[in-house]
Amino acid sequence: MNDRQLFLRRLAAGLKGMPKSSIADIMADYDAHFEAGNAAGRSEADVATALGDPGRLARELRAEVGLRRWEDERSMAAALGVMVGVLGLAALDLFIVLPLLVGVVAALFSFFIVGVGMCLGGGVALPFALIAHFPGFAGDHLQAALLSLGFLSGGASVAAFCALFTIGLINLLARYGRTHYRLITARPSI
Repeated sequence: MNDRQLFLRRLAAGLKGMPKSSIADIMADYDAHFEAGNAAGRSEADVATALGDPGRLARELRAEVGLRRWEDERSMAAALGVMVGVLGLAALDLFIVLPLLVGVVAALFSFFIVGVGMCLGGGVALPFALIAHFPGFAGDHLQAALLSLGFLSGGASVAAFCALFTIGLINLLARYGRTHYRLITARPSI
């Protein structure tokens, strides 16, 4: 089975229980994405990757269709559809994304503290190692000075990596939040 068929099969499985006309429109739309990608010279794997996880996409589409139905009908069944769709997304956020995010932030904070500690420790030890290396002081402290300099630069590198990773994580969260915001506020074009 190729990437296109696998993607469309997983998407259809996630859309089960929706009105058949909505499923047909959605499937035709995503099939058109693959056609456009093929016409542009992209592989089916590239198109499937760009479209994202079909299971998550199905949950988002269910929520969109439910919101649209609620806007059109304002009935109890439409309200139930909206609640089920939004709860599906919220469950994903609460049980998968949130624990993963907490773990990543905790690890990132730990690495940042270690980096700052290494940087401060190396920065405090370096002047003492250099002063002790001057003529008139006993012993060869060049190794201590190099070790202090290594801790200083290593700690600065770890802290800088943490800062860059934090920027990337914030950008990723902004995209994720924008997708949810667009889902709730924008009128879907399905």
